[in-house]
Amino acid sequence: MEQITIPEGYMQNAQGHLVPTELVKPIDQMRHNLVLELVLGAKAVRDQLADFKDQVFKDFSAFVTLSAEQYDVALGGKKGNVTLFSYDGKYKVQLAISENIVFDERLQAAKALIDECISEWSVGSDPKIQVLVQDAFKTDKEGNINTGRVLGLRRLDIKDDKWKRAMDAIGESLQVVGSKQYIRFYERVGEDKYMPISLDIAAI
Repeated sequence: MEQITIPEGYMQNAQGHLVPTELVKPIDQMRHNLVLELVLGAKAVRDQLADFKDQVFKDFSAFVTLSAEQYDVALGGKKGNVTLFSYDGKYKVQLAISENIVFDERLQAAKALIDECISEWSVGSDPKIQVLVQDAFKTDKEGNINTGRVLGLRRLDIKDDKWKRAMDAIGESLQVVGSKQYIRFYERVGEDKYMPISLDIAAI
């Protein structure tokens, strides 16, 4: 969108028209100036947070590498998650990696096998299991399946060969398509409870 240079003595309205300032009500001018001031402040804080986040990741990574080299050990836990504690245990900084998991076409084969199981068990089967299966394969508004609900089916201890084949198909259909790193900060309150230090303006 082309930036329009606003001449002195004019204000631009929401339709892009230039309006003489003298024709704009004082309350509208005050509102406009307040919004600009607040937004500029928000952008400045956003830029500071972006710089802080970048520096935190760099410092965190550098320390983990240094510690691993010095003691010949790896600090990374499962899937690269790492938690660093202050010496007094009052604070901790946690690097968490969240994987984006999707299912490929083999999930449909699993669903077909599960449907066969439900059909075969229809007489005398537990209706709760039927509802659980139906809920697991429900899609959201974007047509995506909730991975947690589908994977929850694998925790059901059902002794049935067809069901086990379906669970194997679910496992094989899992695909990791990306991951995202998160840095979280915590402060200890009480003996062993840590509360997050929120950087979300809505949570402060």
